Amino acid sequence: MFEVTNQPPPLEPYNLFQSDTVLRAAVKREGAGWAERELDKLGHEFGRPETIAAGFAANRNLPQLKSFDRFGRRADEIEFHPAWHQLLSIACGAGLHSSPWAKPQTGAHVARAAGTYMLGQIEAGVYCPLAMTYGAVPTLRHAPKLAADWLPKICAPSYDARFLPVGEKSGALIGMGLTENQGGSDLRTNTTRAEPSADAGFRLFGHKWFLSAPMCDAFLVLAQAPKGLSCFFMPRWTPDGTRNALYINRLKDKLGNKSNASSEVEFDGAYAELVGEEGRGIPIMIEMAGYTRLDCCVGSSSLMRQAVAQALHHARHRTAFQKKLIDQPLMSNVLADLALECEAATVLSMRLARAYDESDEAALAIRRVVTPAAKFWICKRAPVVTLEAMEVIGGSGYIEESIMPRLYREAPVNSIWEGSGNVMCLDVLRAIGRTANLGDVLRAELDGDDARLKAFAKRLIDRLAAPERNDEAQARALTRDLVLGLQAALVLKHAPAAVADAFCASRLAGEGGAFGTLPREIDLRAIVERASPSTST
Repeated sequence: MFEVTNQPPPLEPYNLFQSDTVLRAAVKREGAGWAERELDKLGHEFGRPETIAAGFAANRNLPQLKSFDRFGRRADEIEFHPAWHQLLSIACGAGLHSSPWAKPQTGAHVARAAGTYMLGQIEAGVYCPLAMTYGAVPTLRHAPKLAADWLPKICAPSYDARFLPVGEKSGALIGMGLTENQGGSDLRTNTTRAEPSADAGFRLFGHKWFLSAPMCDAFLVLAQAPKGLSCFFMPRWTPDGTRNALYINRLKDKLGNKSNASSEVEFDGAYAELVGEEGRGIPIMIEMAGYTRLDCCVGSSSLMRQAVAQALHHARHRTAFQKKLIDQPLMSNVLADLALECEAATVLSMRLARAYDESDEAALAIRRVVTPAAKFWICKRAPVVTLEAMEVIGGSGYIEESIMPRLYREAPVNSIWEGSGNVMCLDVLRAIGRTANLGDVLRAELDGDDARLKAFAKRLIDRLAAPERNDEAQARALTRDLVLGLQAALVLKHAPAAVADAFCASRLAGEGGAFGTLPREIDLRAIVERASPSTST
């Protein structure tokens, strides 16, 4: 038998928090330094070989729809592999579904973002129900009685997989159903109708083309009520303890996000309660969307981090042409470029998370304008980063035993979920027009001594004030530049000079294009060393 040589060891065990210089600094800087001990424990847990293996197992053993029981009665339940439940138990135990609401304090949203950033590197499928539960809480507060009944279960640091009425469970997760077959992002075309019932609730009739995470305990759903499109809370079980009339037609066969069940459903008189004012469904759901779009930024950043960590680990151990890959000049350029993209995404995501911890006018402006902008650009960058990182690893990164195919398949979903790229850019245009203090806020955020940033920021702010900013055909370019300016300002303030100079030279003054085109004068090795993970417990 031949001996296998010149192959890297697995990137395990390792601590996802301790081995990530950028994440640790961002957590402290953005107000969550108090959470470092718990994040360190969580980083250790996620980096254990057993936890990493659970991510693979959850994707090999896909969820199965159980439509009927053995007697022919409707069941409409989802059966998951134990690995799915294992990962959700870790995540809910760490409060990644609700901790900022359960224990509000300075930096709570940043701490949770850091935890979900690490989770997404191990398995992104379980992120979906956590993100929706997290985002659902502010929306539920529009219905005080529902909030009083449900928030104690939602905020409990417990995962309870049993299919039971919520009163019999130790914890609860919330999903949502917005899009329908005929409309997609155009929610005002929804046809699902809500009819008032004698019990002061409503009965829903219709369908949802995507009901995310159908195993959740309840869902926020849009439906047409007598006064217009409204938001409803639809539990899996009715108040009298019977199964609600929510029927799962099939599970989606998706490109990625395989471990997570997504479904097509029908409602045939499903019990639901109104959330907020009738006819105000979209504004109420938009509040939830802010939090879930933040999670899209964090989730895409986490996929980039895992892809770059795997590529760097491989390059440190693999020899080609008498040198380690990491010592090959052109490969160093590629790796440094990937590391720049990852760091910029991470620092902006954590800065954005801090805005959700704050309530002053500047924070509200950042949330309103930067959330859709960051979602657009960061989510667009994730697929190209994962692709390039896979190419660094080569053939052994292309096969399913590697995590790389899973990362690559996962990468597009955040661009589509919670609003596609065009929807985000149009939201940015609307938010700019409605945010009176935006110029002052951006001047403060974009402040810096670097001449490239100063020139870029001036052009950007001038464009934002000009009538031409409303040109929808140019909305993507404007949104991209807004994000690049913010990322440049953050790395200039908080990253070493090598990182800041490389980012400004390549993103503000460069031509862009393929990775590995950083200018000659850049300190590639310093950037690579900063981003490299290490195997340790």
